[in-house]
Amino acid sequence: MVRQTELLTPQLSDYHDFLDRGEMRYLPYLMYFNRPNFRSAAINTDRCGFRVSHGPDGPGSVGGDRLGGPVRLLVGGSVSLGYGATDDRATIASRLWSQHAPSKPWFTFGAPYLNSTQELLLFMLHRHLLPPIDEIVIISGFNTLVMGQLTGMDVGGQEPFFFCNEYFEKMQELRARYAKPARTKQWRTGPRPSSQKVTPSAARPTTAGMIRSAVDVTLRNLDSWLVMAAATGARVSFALQPLATWLRETPAPQEKLLFDEFDKLSDYGTWEERYGDVGSIATGAAYAEALGEACARKGVPFVDTLSRLAAVAKPSDWLFVDRGHYTDEGNDVVAQVLAESLELT
Repeated sequence: MVRQTELLTPQLSDYHDFLDRGEMRYLPYLMYFNRPNFRSAAINTDRCGFRVSHGPDGPGSVGGDRLGGPVRLLVGGSVSLGYGATDDRATIASRLWSQHAPSKPWFTFGAPYLNSTQELLLFMLHRHLLPPIDEIVIISGFNTLVMGQLTGMDVGGQEPFFFCNEYFEKMQELRARYAKPARTKQWRTGPRPSSQKVTPSAARPTTAGMIRSAVDVTLRNLDSWLVMAAATGARVSFALQPLATWLRETPAPQEKLLFDEFDKLSDYGTWEERYGDVGSIATGAAYAEALGEACARKGVPFVDTLSRLAAVAKPSDWLFVDRGHYTDEGNDVVAQVLAESLELT
């Protein structure tokens, strides 16, 4: 029996290959990033792992041929990367560069799974590769919000990140390897670190608490973005990435086929079981409002993509390949919303 994903979104097989955990690239400080020099019909990356985007004069990327600048960055997680697009020309960055705001080149500057802090670290680690920057548009929010479910994780006062349980497990193994028996009571000046395995708490935080935490983390990182951008003269903007379940109650016909199949085949439970109220329209609206108010206090332009998309998307428009990523048409609509909202040319 042929699956709906094979019929409607055959390009996703390239993304599944791209995200193969056995081929994941681990980087110092950042934890993980895109596979470099990846080649496929749907997605291609440069020598550093940044996805190639396309404009009127051809392709470009952070680690590709150096452009004179200024350039513009689309920062974020898998949405910035363009997960789900049928090819590199159909990502949000490419649609901005080629159609909706073509006066400057646009580079994708993101990777799947990144949270707000990792997005910032990615910029810090690769700033030296970039020419002058004109705009930094961050389209993000979901990863930072959903990681708030991992309560009880000791991450040194920082936000949890995807696969952090694996990180902690390996760190515990290293600590056990190097542990030395105490010869005297004066062997150390403080108590031994606990060897207890670090796991998230079973208690699920409230959705309101997760929103507050995600907004606080986002603001903290926006402060750093503003400091770094000030030295480049770039404007920093923030757009909440739209989810299908934040946008409308009833998905388009193709979306429903895909969503139902994902729920049936998922090894991690249905969307509702995994995210519950986090994925509701009410949560999306509350999150957008809180982020908008916080960005206003910082003087950061904010794009409420949910309300903007709700105003232009028809019920039958097929915008999502899954609940968090977009079709080519969805990428184009989001690119248009960003360009119009931020008055980009």
